[in-house]
Amino acid sequence: MLKIIQRWFIRYSEQDRKLDKAVTGITGRRPYNIRLYRLAMKHSSVAAETVKGFKESNERLEYLGDAVLGAIVAEYLFKRYPFKDEGFLTEIRSRIVNRESLNKLAVKIGLSQLVEFEGRKRSNLSHKSIYGDAMEAFIGAVYLDKGFHFTRRFIIRKLLMQHYDIEAVIETTTNFKSLVIEWAQKLNHKVEFNISETRGSKHNKQFKVDLSVDGEVVATGNGFSKKKAEQDAARKACEALDIP
Repeated sequence: MLKIIQRWFIRYSEQDRKLDKAVTGITGRRPYNIRLYRLAMKHSSVAAETVKGFKESNERLEYLGDAVLGAIVAEYLFKRYPFKDEGFLTEIRSRIVNRESLNKLAVKIGLSQLVEFEGRKRSNLSHKSIYGDAMEAFIGAVYLDKGFHFTRRFIIRKLLMQHYDIEAVIETTTNFKSLVIEWAQKLNHKVEFNISETRGSKHNKQFKVDLSVDGEVVATGNGFSKKKAEQDAARKACEALDIP
């Protein structure tokens, strides 16, 4: 109740009124603290430096939102697929929350129209993760503003159930290893996949694979087979190297 009363006495700018309306449309509830959402939409390229020399951008909210989203999606899949193993759950969660997927989701729900960044030209963002980062920051803002239970309902009902076909996600297999190899061949880079660690028993062995580009490790993957570990490493490399 106090938060609602406090909101009545906050003087909104025209930009904040538009943001308030957008947040209400996306989440189904008016925000208590519009400043959180304003910060969530501020990319580091337009961050202002504070008195203490800290640049205030959406990066901290992105960190928080990433953790909250990952936990809620993990719980959702755990309950929806009670007889699937850890490898399956990890892979499907990765497909749902990877940068490409979050970029598309941010565009679908309208966040792409709200993000502030330097030289706002969409044509220059096709290979970047600004929208996906803002999606995670937005979730971080919702979490701080509304709490865990509201955020959980928002992610499951407004995002997963409305914008994802989970069965289609399961059936869609992207060969990330082939994407990395094709990218490397085109740009004349040398790519190597090396097993750096194995653990577990003979019948429950897990692999850790390092993916190197020109001798430098750019991603590490894990899996219950060498093939799955390589795919996990390649997926992470695609995100790190902006491979479309």
